[in-house]
Amino acid sequence: MALLPAVILFDGVCNLCNGFVQFVINHDPAEHFHFTSLQSEAGRELLAAHGLPPVVEPETVILIEQGQVYTHSTAALRILRQLSGLWSWLYAAIVLPRPVRDWAYRFVARHRYQWFGHRDACMLPTPALRQRFL
Repeated sequence: MALLPAVILFDGVCNLCNGFVQFVINHDPAEHFHFTSLQSEAGRELLAAHGLPPVVEPETVILIEQGQVYTHSTAALRILRQLSGLWSWLYAAIVLPRPVRDWAYRFVARHRYQWFGHRDACMLPTPALRQRFL
């Protein structure tokens, strides 16, 4: 039985989040991750399938991997762990207490539109990347 791909759900109108998705794509040669925006129908269906409420104002990236749901700093670190190069070493930060990690994550999340801006609509993947988006 084939394992389902790991799926990253992200804020599709956030410039920082879209940049993070592009970063992951560029450092994921094994194509471990697939993507969908939290605002999309596929995103809403995945949230519902995992017993999560629909997201009105996204504050976190969500990772669904092997049937488990991860959010905030844990999701970000688990994503980095799978990337090529030295990025996987950042997973060592998992030893920090989760409240500390999540405080830092939420601080950036609260200011991301102010610091990085946002779009009026979700990004559209290029034809070459379309198979990695749900």
